[in-house]
This record gives sequence, structure tokens and C-alpha cells, in this order.
Amino acid sequence: MSDPVPPRVRVTGPERRRAPVRRTAAIDSESRLGTVYVGSLLQEQGWLAVRVLVLLAVGVGAWPLLFHLVPSLADVDLLGLPLAWLVVGVLVYPYLLLLGWIYVRRAERNERAFTDLVEDRER
Repeated sequence: MSDPVPPRVRVTGPERRRAPVRRTAAIDSESRLGTVYVGSLLQEQGWLAVRVLVLLAVGVGAWPLLFHLVPSLADVDLLGLPLAWLVVGVLVYPYLLLLGWIYVRRAERNERAFTDLVEDRER
């Protein structure tokens, strides 16, 4: 005959750190004050997005324009690569990461300020 089947055992990993608890604010968006608060937050987040997009357009869009207006830059080599390739193909990525980091930091700051405002109003 066969040996009895051993019972199943759940294998789990070590306990993981949990994400920090985010504060949330309860607001009645149907009320007049709630509409003003939420509209203000959305407007501020929209302006933040516009400002970051302008920085993106100016920062990334200016390089090809600069290379077009100053053709002698096309002859400059750094580390064996043309400057245009180095700037547009390599250096643009740290700039994009910086813009993304700035955007997230400011958006979270706006949300914290909104939460603080709503919590102060509730007290």
C-alpha cells in the first residue's frame, strides 16, 4: 500500500513592511463648500501639471532647436559620441526622472495641504 499523504503546509515569506497609512479627509462634494474645496484642489493640481509640462517642453524641446540654430554644435564630440546624441538620447532621461519626482512631490504636498484644510474645517 501507499504511505499516507502528509497534510498541506502553507509556506509564507517573512513579514513585509506595510505601506505608510495615508490620511484621508472625508468631504461632502455635494455641498457648496465641498465643491469649492475639491475644485480648488483640482485647479491646483491642473496648474502643477501645466507647469511641469512647460518645463518639459522647454527643457527637451529647446535642445533640437538649439542644434538647428547653431549647426556648429553638430560637430562637437564628447566621449566619442556626437553632442546631439548624448544630450537628446542620454541626458534627457535624468531630466525626465527629475521632473517626475518634482511633480509627485508637489502633488502629494497639495493633497496633504488639502487634507489639513478639510480636517481643520471639521474640528
